[in-house]
Amino acid sequence: MAQDADTIERPVLAQGAAAGAAFLRSLPAPEPSMGSAAYAAQRERALAFDPRRRANYEKYLRARTDRSIVDFLPIKLDIENVSRCNFRCTMCQVSDWHKGQRAGDMSLESFKALLDQQYGLIEIKLQGMGEPLMQGDAYLAMLRHAREREIWVRTTTNASLLHLRENYRRLIDADPNEVQISIDGADEATFEGIRRGSVFSRVIANCKLINAYSRQIGVDRTKMWVVVQQSNRHQLPAFVELAAEAGFTSLAFSLDLTNWGQDKWGEALRDIVAEGAFTEELCDRLMTRGRELGVRVAFWNVTDKYNWRQTDKLCPWPFERLYVSSDMRVVPCCTIANPEVVDLGNAEDLVAIWHGEAYETFRKDHREGRIPEVCRGCYREDDRA
Repeated sequence: MAQDADTIERPVLAQGAAAGAAFLRSLPAPEPSMGSAAYAAQRERALAFDPRRRANYEKYLRARTDRSIVDFLPIKLDIENVSRCNFRCTMCQVSDWHKGQRAGDMSLESFKALLDQQYGLIEIKLQGMGEPLMQGDAYLAMLRHAREREIWVRTTTNASLLHLRENYRRLIDADPNEVQISIDGADEATFEGIRRGSVFSRVIANCKLINAYSRQIGVDRTKMWVVVQQSNRHQLPAFVELAAEAGFTSLAFSLDLTNWGQDKWGEALRDIVAEGAFTEELCDRLMTRGRELGVRVAFWNVTDKYNWRQTDKLCPWPFERLYVSSDMRVVPCCTIANPEVVDLGNAEDLVAIWHGEAYETFRKDHREGRIPEVCRGCYREDDRA
């Protein structure tokens, strides 16, 4: 089934010529763990929850064919509850931050006020540059608050803290629609080399805990997410075996990395990106083995960069969603994810920012090909004005 455009944001920095191969376009893209039908049903419940939300969504749908009109509120948000992490992953900008932290945590009160203000939301991703479970009870309360408002909630964790205080159970009981778990190595040496500060055996044991509990109560919410890179490309078949061993029914290979809108990270990633990691034969083998083990194998990739000359090829972020950092600052998207790089203002004034002159200029620059410097990695080089 084709990827629902509302379920997951597009990444950036396609990995070389292989990303443009025709066969990559035909590979299955990740679906929600619960399935696309469940996603569509939840969207309808979200729209029925508040008449203003449905009216807002209808305005959004009309505007998709004419990006010059933005007379609605965002339908999605990425909300970063914490900008601190207990890992220092080699491809992540957190590894640059002092003690792995950029700012203080978002308060539960600020989160609630944000959602109450943004009545148009049908979906959020609750996680940003940090490990969300480091916040503990407040994070779980945020999940529950969003779900009580019939908002589809996706979150991501490194799984290192799931065994503490039965977090594996408490996370699932908070009712997120999808929990992505990052697994970037199929053995201890590779995993701990990429995800510095981690303990491979603990993470896999925790994955088994959350997946066993999910089966016990009859839900399917987790997805194993692998960022393919030079140091793990030799392990691709082993990831399928590991997913089954750890109890996952869904596995996504991401073929893309982001430079976080920063030139220095663009340079650093040149040594990490795994160009040509996938062949048609290998992908067929991975999917076949997945079916044998009961694991749905999918691939997340960008086969064409954004193109400002085509309305349907514009980056969708300026026209439908925003990223709110843990210190309540507004950032254009999750592939920048840092208000020290681009800061659009205080999220307490999010409506004013969304409809304001500065952000409309930002949209107009995208429409007319004056692509901002931090966004240029996502656009075809021959289409940058």
